[in-house]
Amino acid sequence: MNSGTPGTLAVGRVKFYGRHRGEVNSSTFSPDGQRLLTASEDGCVYGWETQSGRLLWRLGGHTGPVKFCRFSPDGRLFASTSSDCTIRLWDVAKVECLQVLKGHQRSVETVSFSPDSKQLASGGWDKRVMLWEVQSGQVLRHLVGHRDSIQSSDFAPSSDCLATGSWDSTIRMWDLRGGTGAIFHQELEGHRGNISCLCFSAFGLLASGSWDKTIHIWKPSTRSLLVQLKGHVTWVKSIAFSPDGLQLASAGYSHTVKVWDCNTGKCTDTLKVRAVAGANKGVVKACQGGLHPQSPTPCFWQGVLDVAHTCAFTPDGRLLVSGTADQARCQVHCKSPRAAQR
Repeated sequence: MNSGTPGTLAVGRVKFYGRHRGEVNSSTFSPDGQRLLTASEDGCVYGWETQSGRLLWRLGGHTGPVKFCRFSPDGRLFASTSSDCTIRLWDVAKVECLQVLKGHQRSVETVSFSPDSKQLASGGWDKRVMLWEVQSGQVLRHLVGHRDSIQSSDFAPSSDCLATGSWDSTIRMWDLRGGTGAIFHQELEGHRGNISCLCFSAFGLLASGSWDKTIHIWKPSTRSLLVQLKGHVTWVKSIAFSPDGLQLASAGYSHTVKVWDCNTGKCTDTLKVRAVAGANKGVVKACQGGLHPQSPTPCFWQGVLDVAHTCAFTPDGRLLVSGTADQARCQVHCKSPRAAQR
């Protein structure tokens, strides 16, 4: 595991994005942390200015709910997937759709860019993983092996490996170093439910979240399980490593987002949103300040939150995002890491 001590997360403020017309299925930050992208059940992709919360765009085009979205590592593109069986590639600067990738037979649930932004991997209910060339929009490879729907994916930092997670409860590690022939793959087994989310750290460790309510951290090169994180009482929906790889954030189908120490496997912070008696549905009161510097007690935000189902750190580790299902809101918990005591 990584050396060093994780810094303590100090709550700064809560921002509230309430312009969606359907449930928020996914959210992601741009590489520079200046923009937030959200995918909605209403069939649109939304772009937001992170600091101000200003809505920059609302993009239609999909003919079904948008299931997932992700920026390319170079920040020039983003991709969105939908139950309409397509992936759309968008230009960030022009805010326009460049290509519509067709080939899946059923809903596309996940998409990932390679670290060099030249390739794209997608997977969905048709049990197939498709590898695309970004520039041309052509299919490079079909990766077949999962026995059930594919729910999650992520490229290794080295670009030579792709991880995919499925409803068959396995993770497949695809070796992409070969030519156009058959691709060798290995299985990581241990979960007892759908692999709903996958995330590589900058140092090559792989985290997997599952509907079995656990999170596993793996060393893919040896296929070894390093840490098992237990504490969620519902399905794990989203996970994200901090940029330094020392912490992992996770969100589930509950009112909480958890932050974990990757070295010890201990939960260091639980962020909660509680319903306010008599409050209007969808109204969230955001408290300013948050954790007292000398207090280990978690901060509680008041509001209505059905599902904390998306989370992400910005590249500098400042922000943690949690999406909500209630009234199609996306709530962003802005957090600043305090330096670890030396």
